[in-house]
Amino acid sequence: MRRRTLPFALAVATLALALVALAGCSRKPGRGADGRRVIVLGFDGLDYELTRRLIDEGRLPNFARLEATGGPLQPLGTSIPPQSPVAWSNFLTGSDAGVHGIFDFVHRDPKTMEPYLSTSRVVEPENPREPLAAGNCRLPLSSGQMELLRRGTPIWERLEEHGIETTVLRMPANFPPSGSASYELSGMGTPDILGTYGTFTFYTSELFYDASKISGGGEAVEAWPEDGVVTSDLLGPDNPFVAGKVRTRAPFSVYLDPDEPVARLVVGDEERLLTVGEWTDWVPVSLDLGLCGRLVMNPAIPAMARFYLKSVRPEFELYVSPLNLDPMQPVMPISTPADYAARLAAATGRFYTQGMPEDTKAVEGGVLDRAVFMDLVHHTLGELVTQYRQVLADWRGGLLFYYFGSVDQASHVMWDTLDPGHPRYDPEESPRFADAIPGLYGALDEVVGYTLDHLPPDTTVIVMSDHGFTSWRRVFHLNTWLLDHGYLAVHDRERASTVKSFNGVDWSRTRAYGLGINALYLNVRGREKDGIVPPEERASLMREIADGLLATIDPATGRPAISNVFLREEAFAHGSALASGPDLVIGYAKGTRCSGTSALGDLSAEVFGDNLDDWAGEHLMDPAAVPGILLTNRPLVQPATNLSELGRAVVAELGVPFDATRE
Repeated sequence: MRRRTLPFALAVATLALALVALAGCSRKPGRGADGRRVIVLGFDGLDYELTRRLIDEGRLPNFARLEATGGPLQPLGTSIPPQSPVAWSNFLTGSDAGVHGIFDFVHRDPKTMEPYLSTSRVVEPENPREPLAAGNCRLPLSSGQMELLRRGTPIWERLEEHGIETTVLRMPANFPPSGSASYELSGMGTPDILGTYGTFTFYTSELFYDASKISGGGEAVEAWPEDGVVTSDLLGPDNPFVAGKVRTRAPFSVYLDPDEPVARLVVGDEERLLTVGEWTDWVPVSLDLGLCGRLVMNPAIPAMARFYLKSVRPEFELYVSPLNLDPMQPVMPISTPADYAARLAAATGRFYTQGMPEDTKAVEGGVLDRAVFMDLVHHTLGELVTQYRQVLADWRGGLLFYYFGSVDQASHVMWDTLDPGHPRYDPEESPRFADAIPGLYGALDEVVGYTLDHLPPDTTVIVMSDHGFTSWRRVFHLNTWLLDHGYLAVHDRERASTVKSFNGVDWSRTRAYGLGINALYLNVRGREKDGIVPPEERASLMREIADGLLATIDPATGRPAISNVFLREEAFAHGSALASGPDLVIGYAKGTRCSGTSALGDLSAEVFGDNLDDWAGEHLMDPAAVPGILLTNRPLVQPATNLSELGRAVVAELGVPFDATRE
């Protein structure tokens, strides 16, 4: 097991000036033992069936080039369950969740029953020290720690131990960076400046705007023009140098043209001219720490944002992206060496550091429409491509892994445009975007072509995805099913549908509960806080529930809702992390998925429903329904049929033995 703890909460302020350019250690170029180099292009969410069709239609000519030299496109077995942090952890460790410990997006602490995000979390100090106080100012003497929860040995660490240089950019489930690669940039799991996975702000003059529409991923701020000028503040994290909860701020002004749909944005010393419907580039932001911060030589927290002017009349509407860590001076650890992010930004420009920059929450909240969302997707992809070309030019050998996540996020929002049978399919609107997803596949095909045209000698190119995609048509409320079948109990049955976050659940009569999209836990005595299931009855209860779920038929379709149920001890390696996993993992039938509300402990009136959300595409189903893809420019030394095998194959491709007995 390998864990790394790094400063988090206080670091936002105390590192603001400390993280100046640190010279990276020079290393000798490292090739594999057989003289080969390996490039892995990690294309999140590319679907096998769609990729096959687009190749056959001639739309992916560079994928076809790979087939001509390395063999046919292969379906790549994904993880159990097929969730991105689980899947990429399988690949990067060459194992599965029984070793690396990532079983779902959400885990729970059985002693408190509190949920937490599975890849990293803030751990408060065991013996916190009281801050020094002077009037309203305070100087914190201790802070929480950001802990990387993924276990197991990354494949790049195994290679580095054999003198092979590794460059790993945006690998999911790798924040904070492991520190064991020659060069790293964190990706999925990297927070914004607030410590969240992306909180946008919507400034509006609309009277009685319903802020609850965006409460899941954004903040609404009233912004009224006065004499043609809107003045407001960008909102940062709490100021650690001031008593109480006082948020840091950066003032800005928007000067509205009286006649044209044009505005001038002023943020500190930065100015941008915007027409309605336009985005800014990256705007540096200084979140003022006030007099108290200046007393300890931290005048401001550096961040950055992009602005989208949605409307100036009749209502003023301005979208501001989540405040990202500024790669020129990041106040959290996002790269190895510490100055690597700044070097990349100096070479190619500022870029999204937030792990999942395509703002799907703003679409779900109605702030961004689909056309604007796709503009954002193409912008983020453009940043990735520009940076990849620079990294490829600088690459000296060994392993280069580079991650592209745009297809995954766009597929979640846009998949109904490919499925006339989806409940949200609009025969008037959807065809306008029918090429949105295939067009992104084409953009990645161009990345493959550029790579093949700029290959150093003796290079193996691996193109892979962690899972596929399909339409999410039907919603299954797992906890409601457990309630209806007597496995979960509530204090007031008549008000069961009002239960939120398990509040109202009677744990003294509850034998099973769902937490996370695919996870189901038993309420085991001696393990859970209020467990009642005797450990000796665990195995029989698991099989009983599994059989019941597999027999469940969706009344609207007449087909099974669940096509596979995995029992923990049968599905995963018996590694050091096995005991922390769910007792059962649910493989939903193609087209069906657990509801997001049930995943967080809510109950509903019905077990089934249509998926009417903007989140239309999905992969959190039976792994057999959503395989990823695998293409190479030459046959691999060690063939691979799934993600774990592919991780081991990458090590073998560079001439290093993979010790499977080592976690």
